[in-house]
Amino acid sequence: MTELDPVIHAAARLRITASLAAIPVGDRIAFPRLQELLDMTAGNLSTHLRKLEDAEYVTVTKTHQGRSPATYLELSKRGRRAFEDYMDALRSVLGETP
Repeated sequence: MTELDPVIHAAARLRITASLAAIPVGDRIAFPRLQELLDMTAGNLSTHLRKLEDAEYVTVTKTHQGRSPATYLELSKRGRRAFEDYMDALRSVLGETP
């Protein structure tokens, strides 16, 4: 049986990863925008992003816009590959062909 990646498999992290995978390679999204899209609290989103970042699936860039801090997120190359593998494994579990 195919094993689903436990880092991605948690519902919140799957939603985050799927959202980031929908963004073209090289693009990124601001933390508040992702928070709004997913309807998650800042703390909850941060906690799940930390796990994805620890797995090197997400790249977090902290910068400033004027005097305000800004955080941008993107799926890393490794994260994109892990998400594709996860989707292939899920299709296999469901009996579908990739």
